[in-house]
Amino acid sequence: MTLRTNTDAPPAPPPASDKGLRSGSVGLLGAVALGLSSTAPAYSIAVTLGLVTLTVGHLAPASLLIGFVPILLTALAFRELNREMPDCGTTFVWTTRAFGPLAGWLAGGWVVQTATLIAMTALSQVGATYLLSVLAPDRYAGSTVAVTATALLLLAGCTAVARRGVQIAASLQYLLLGLQLTALLGFGAAALARPGASTPSLSWLNPFAYGGAGPFAESVLLCLYIYWGWDALITVNEESRDADKVPGRAVLVSTCVLLGTYLFTAFAAVSFAGTGTDGPGLGNPDNATDVLATLAPPVVGDALAVLVKLAVAVSAVSALLSCLVSAPRGTLSMAAHGALPPAFARLHPRHRTPAFGTLCFGAATGLLLVVLELLSARFLGDAILSVGLLIACYYGVTALACVRYFRSHLRRSARDLLLKGVLPLLGGLMMLAAFVRSAIDMYAPSYGDTSFHGVGGVFLLGIGSVAVGAVVMLALRPRHTRFFREGRRAVAELTVTEPTED
Repeated sequence: MTLRTNTDAPPAPPPASDKGLRSGSVGLLGAVALGLSSTAPAYSIAVTLGLVTLTVGHLAPASLLIGFVPILLTALAFRELNREMPDCGTTFVWTTRAFGPLAGWLAGGWVVQTATLIAMTALSQVGATYLLSVLAPDRYAGSTVAVTATALLLLAGCTAVARRGVQIAASLQYLLLGLQLTALLGFGAAALARPGASTPSLSWLNPFAYGGAGPFAESVLLCLYIYWGWDALITVNEESRDADKVPGRAVLVSTCVLLGTYLFTAFAAVSFAGTGTDGPGLGNPDNATDVLATLAPPVVGDALAVLVKLAVAVSAVSALLSCLVSAPRGTLSMAAHGALPPAFARLHPRHRTPAFGTLCFGAATGLLLVVLELLSARFLGDAILSVGLLIACYYGVTALACVRYFRSHLRRSARDLLLKGVLPLLGGLMMLAAFVRSAIDMYAPSYGDTSFHGVGGVFLLGIGSVAVGAVVMLALRPRHTRFFREGRRAVAELTVTEPTED
């Protein structure tokens, strides 16, 4: 009989961060996978490319490129702020340090979480719809009950995976992301190789060929949505190796990969189908909301078209999983800094994940999905459209927070002036301009599918959610007095750096 020695003992778990999260568990590749997956590239391009083409025709690739500019400038702001303050609360912490607790809680906390929650309801429904269209297109795909039940099952599965830990989620994302990118690149290559496809032209990238400011602004606003989500990878910064460097690099890598994938797919689709208003043309309104489902059969055949649909389903589920990883870490940080009830900072004793927050987000998403479905499918559609308003709001505020926080650094070097000042300022102003333009457009009762007393339902849902956040903040203020009185100091105590001098 042999004796058990210490060498037989299980390895010690990786060290935890200050908030209890498991540090050093995510590398560059895992962070990039989470960032790419959270944007749902296959789903995003499928539902957006047609709408952009309806607006600007063959200049859709130009809109994708121009829409990427404020995203890149905002990503630079995220990178610089994360390098200084690697906290899983990201926008909440950075906005609080720059502008104080009120702006931090509302714009950096509530708006971000609300946008994510609404997006999760859409992702769960889209994933269920496409999955049923592949598995049982004739029996269940058109059934609201079947779609909702499947969406709730997908949501429960993703919640369970996210609760287990970011390592498992990142590993699963490799597979899901690989399927999406393979489907998109395969579709694009096949479309370009089809007989009759026109030769792509660089004129499709001409930013000066738009017919006016209106189509230009509308198409760029649409393109902002398809890039949204990459910032989810920043929320695992405390669990990343080299927390001050790896997430920032992953942000730039993921956004550039998105740009390349979207441009290739757009060029291929326009080359094959054109921008006509009949048949498979991208200018046909009947094709606008799902160009991949329309173009896949003539491009790759009916059999492989099923795989393209499956890729869209996988894209939605993958993004849903990323949201369930990132959002609870945001509320964990808010609770750790005293801005939310302590329960949101509660971690799973073994997996070291924000278990309470993960379950809350899963349950809240399921509840919101059921409520919106019971009210009307139109409410869910308008809620999804309102997300664009929230995106522009918190991206713009974060970019300006970078300029405000680093204002004393801007004279140190040309690099600091450019990367911490000029470029984030341009990105922030562009995002806030998009916010204002979106709000003006959404106010019209004809925008979206619902209206109330002459005001568009999308506007009411977007601005209304911000107003509700302000009410909730005022209700919480008496219970979280230290944060709301000493927000910058309270947040600084759990971040790496000391507060920047005023």
